Amino acid sequence: MEDSTPSSPPPEPPVPAMSPLGLAVCGAVTVLALFLTIGAATQLLNPAFGIWFTEIFIFVGVPWVLLRATQYEPLGYTGLEAPALAPAALGFGLGVTNFFAFVVPIQYAAQLVAPPWLREMFDGSRIFEGQNALELAVMLAGVSIAAPVCEEFFFRGVFQKGLQRTSLSRASAVLFTAGVFSAFHLDPVGFVARWELGVLFGALRLYTGSLWPSILAHSANNVVSAGLFLTMRQMGAENTEERPPLQAVLLLSTVGIAAMGSLLLLAQRFPALWGPRQEPPTLTQPSPSLPRLLLPWVVGATLCLGLLVLVDARGIRLRLVDMEHRLPKLPQDAPDALQAERTRLLQLREEARSGRMPMEAYEEERARQAQAHPPEKQ
Repeated sequence: MEDSTPSSPPPEPPVPAMSPLGLAVCGAVTVLALFLTIGAATQLLNPAFGIWFTEIFIFVGVPWVLLRATQYEPLGYTGLEAPALAPAALGFGLGVTNFFAFVVPIQYAAQLVAPPWLREMFDGSRIFEGQNALELAVMLAGVSIAAPVCEEFFFRGVFQKGLQRTSLSRASAVLFTAGVFSAFHLDPVGFVARWELGVLFGALRLYTGSLWPSILAHSANNVVSAGLFLTMRQMGAENTEERPPLQAVLLLSTVGIAAMGSLLLLAQRFPALWGPRQEPPTLTQPSPSLPRLLLPWVVGATLCLGLLVLVDARGIRLRLVDMEHRLPKLPQDAPDALQAERTRLLQLREEARSGRMPMEAYEEERARQAQAHPPEKQ
């Protein structure tokens, strides 16, 4: 005898508790507040640790909790599902060629226009000072892996998507997101170059329907930039105030534009390189309570901070000493005596960090040099 009991209809998907625009605005405010407080503090205490901590717990943790709390599925919502190899490879190639085509000349022009005190104040290369080999490797991995994945997750996966659901045109959403992305780096000298980068990343997210091409483009830009910096550092030119000749910059830009144009023509001939070229569906799922969502992130962040204090207490103290007694960056043509004095200070710092010398000896010498050679006031 057949069962005449009617089958129950499938459950309705949950209704999101916040609009994409609301997510974008709420996420931006929360991420910025945490970035300027907890993120800045961790990067000051230990730049290598701070980069990874900021990217994972702020640029991914905050939007992830917001998405789950409002019943969105994070991977599907942001386009971070399994990548197609062809669009990801195209993104990486465009990231490399764009660096030479546009980032190099834009930053070259910015360095010409910016006054010396502003360049000194926002010299990002100083973050590498006083780092041992392990910390340097961790920082480079953070810049090449963590930053592209985590920042694209928030800026292109959540913020730009929220703006695209408003009356703004898609192009306006890309341009505005790029401006916010650049502003978050708190670097007026590099603002235009990062804004141009943000436009590239946003366009890739828009036209491929996936977050991975923008991630690979972001990673390619950072890898090339870091590689050039390390090459110059190895050659002993990290302190040089001299700029490359304009002819070399124009040549690099011309080659980069030609290579970038070739990639775009190749993508036009083989549309599969762009992938599905459509926005993935916004998926929803039931959401656990907010405390349950926050608990693993808060516990993880607390444990990481505790581990940092336990493992690198001496390094943290040294960073605090460096912040208290600031020294100007030495120009390449500084007198030999002054360069030898600074080299000895770095040796003292390394010995103090390893425990071979009392911390007070380094602090006393750092204070003496800071008093003898104070930074110029503007």
